[in-house]
Amino acid sequence: MKPLPALELVTRLEDADWLDPLAKKVRKLVKRTIRPQWARDVLHGVPIGHPVHPLAVQVPLGAWISAAVLDALPGNGKASAVLIGVGSASAVPSAVAGFMDWSQLHPQQQRVGLVHATANITAVGLYTASLVARTRGRQDAGKALAYLGLGVVSFGGFLGGHLSYRQAAGANHTEDVPHRFPSGWQPLGPLEDLPDGKLHQRVVAGIPLLVFRESESVSVLSDVCSHLSGPLHEGKLKGGSLAAGSPAHGSGSGGGGADGAGGGEPCVVCPWHGSTFSLRSGEVQAGPATSRQPRFETRVTGGLVEVNLPGAD
Repeated sequence: MKPLPALELVTRLEDADWLDPLAKKVRKLVKRTIRPQWARDVLHGVPIGHPVHPLAVQVPLGAWISAAVLDALPGNGKASAVLIGVGSASAVPSAVAGFMDWSQLHPQQQRVGLVHATANITAVGLYTASLVARTRGRQDAGKALAYLGLGVVSFGGFLGGHLSYRQAAGANHTEDVPHRFPSGWQPLGPLEDLPDGKLHQRVVAGIPLLVFRESESVSVLSDVCSHLSGPLHEGKLKGGSLAAGSPAHGSGSGGGGADGAGGGEPCVVCPWHGSTFSLRSGEVQAGPATSRQPRFETRVTGGLVEVNLPGAD
């Protein structure tokens, strides 16, 4: 079966660089408006491990679809108006979370996302107009505006689906690592060949790995950022060092131990969008990433560093 012609139009929208100046202005506005990192992390969905926006949109969509059903039946004008009001009000926090995610995407994704947001804002305007018409006793006009709003928000939802599933915005870009990396211990390289105190990339079984060594301690994570596949080895080292002199034998990325003299959790900051991950655990310390980095266990055998990914197929 051939794809719908509409899909080709959306694909062309990805290359609509005439949207970039507007996207740049909106992106600056979002970043100026939402400054605290904790607020950005909450809106991205760091605490729950995946984006908030897809969850938040269920409330307005559910309310508006329910209102559409009630409008098709007699005697439900007041209940339908309440649902439209709930949907319109709940669309605001959903939009805030969506814009926060959108501000940290690639240009092609932002172009589609900008039209997606425009459609949803238009739908909210139509539903608001529907409420006004209903309060003035124009029930038929109110219903017509509401159904038009449902059509527009459905188009916006189609673009949202394209953004999420076709362009992989919000998806975990390291989910495939455990399915591609071989099970068991794999050689990484001689300990003495690993640069000390620097972020370094090694490739094992075709998988790029981020390696950080300090003295005898070695941390290994997937080098591909879970947010949008940024090369972590090109990023910045942040926070304290790993415990110098702690053994690299046994399980655990970085060998465990207390923070070094630098203080704080040793982390890597992605060079593309600033996602920050613990070098010891791979956990997200700051978004926009919401998925942890795959963490490899390390050990040294006869001077050779070996890595193992728990759960690898």
